[in-house]
Amino acid sequence: MLDTYVFGWIICAALSVFVIRNFVFAGKKCCASSETDASMCAENITTAAGECRSSMRDGEFDVLIVGAGVAGSALAYTLGKDGRQVLVIERDLSEPDRIVGELLQPGGYLKLIELGLEDCVDKIDAQQVFGYALFKDGKHIRLSYPLEKFHSDVAGRSFHNGRFIQRMREKAASLPNVRLEQGTVTSLLEEKGVIKGVQYKTKDSQELSVCAPFTIVCDGCFSNLRRSLCDPKVDVPSCFVGLVLENCELPCANHGHVILGEPSPVLFYPISSTEIRCLVDVPGQKVPSISNGEMAKYLKTVIAPQVPHELHNAFIAAVDKGSIRTMPNRSMPAAPYPTPGALLMGDAFNMRHPLTGGGMTVALSDIVVLRNLLRPLRDLNDAPSLCKYLESFYTLRKPVASTINTLAGALYKVFCASSDPARKEMRQACFDYLSLGGQFSEGPISLLSGLNPRPLTLVLHFFAVATYGVGRLLLPFPSPKRMWIGLRLISSASGIIMPIIKAEGVRQMFFPATVPAYYRNPPAA
Repeated sequence: MLDTYVFGWIICAALSVFVIRNFVFAGKKCCASSETDASMCAENITTAAGECRSSMRDGEFDVLIVGAGVAGSALAYTLGKDGRQVLVIERDLSEPDRIVGELLQPGGYLKLIELGLEDCVDKIDAQQVFGYALFKDGKHIRLSYPLEKFHSDVAGRSFHNGRFIQRMREKAASLPNVRLEQGTVTSLLEEKGVIKGVQYKTKDSQELSVCAPFTIVCDGCFSNLRRSLCDPKVDVPSCFVGLVLENCELPCANHGHVILGEPSPVLFYPISSTEIRCLVDVPGQKVPSISNGEMAKYLKTVIAPQVPHELHNAFIAAVDKGSIRTMPNRSMPAAPYPTPGALLMGDAFNMRHPLTGGGMTVALSDIVVLRNLLRPLRDLNDAPSLCKYLESFYTLRKPVASTINTLAGALYKVFCASSDPARKEMRQACFDYLSLGGQFSEGPISLLSGLNPRPLTLVLHFFAVATYGVGRLLLPFPSPKRMWIGLRLISSASGIIMPIIKAEGVRQMFFPATVPAYYRNPPAA
């Protein structure tokens, strides 16, 4: 068996070199077109007629932030703490009620600490998460986060999304130079290719405009402003059906649970000391109707038999209670138009399948990158120079963001059931590979947790899983059928991960130091 593992790692390394070499040309081609994309930005700006007529004084704010979700609130606090005058405009400042954005990986918690926001998970009944439990065909394995080198408080956190966001908003609003205002931003104000501010409607329907040197759009996955600032290619591979289970305990306490069910994964994780969130993935964009009872029937007949027995009764009770929510799962690679005076962040800018719970980690990591870039600047008034300088943001964020994005997309496709024998083998190989323990489980879980966001490590483990699957097929005695399935398994694995890597940008993902924007210096004061 040891020979199989060694063989798997040798093949995996060779395959990884092949993958990277084949994508370098594509990466160069994409980078060469960046100037063309930038030249298109003026044509894609949504303009609003008129001058800034706000009741606020000109120059009162350094930064406008559209949206006060996780990204917007954290960004407002971070920039405010650095002395910027910040205005945040949020459509609804009441507590949100969502079924996603409830699990923060340990890597994201470390970013919270770095931003001084770690106390935002206090006083909301947040639960520590120490890893995952993976279930398949009546068997399960426990995958613990590699937290030995960190302080005892470092772990994942799961909570009610709305409670967490409210804590973040309160923290931002506690700064005297940060102002939160309720209103709906309708358009960006543009003058000669430069974003000057926004036009918005207040909660009492008054139309106002406000200007600032720098506008950051963080208005979430349903953003109505992103088309002005990027090329949005949104994919909706599935939908989540959300339930809250009560009066039960998870089989593995303080762990997220992933059931490799039919037709796709089912997730369980705690969101308070008395509640467990269940997310049932339904492939495609159509879900059974809730109103006519089809959804309840689907959950009881198709999903309930696959739920661990410890949770079965609570699952049925949650379905009978009827508080069933749905949410489309979106993915969108980052494809910005560098635009003077404005920047996209959060889900408005980049999304990935929420299976791995990496969205908040990416957003918080992006905020750390942006904060570090802006700190040397005394003012933000030279919009063209600032825009050129911030092109480095798109490169510096890539190692973390692209690792989490690629893992989410690839893992979702591997975890979904399929009638294809090669895909079935890949799914089983993934479960068995993680069951080996040691580096075979610690490596992938460190990627998922955001503690080791290295793209090359991700590619090596992904093809190691594929190679391990091939080894299982060929040993002890290969047959023509098994050899054919093995070849198709490698082809299927390549077909899963390569398009995701290409969309992320090969050069920025694997060789960021070769991108000229990586070395941009701050504009002269």
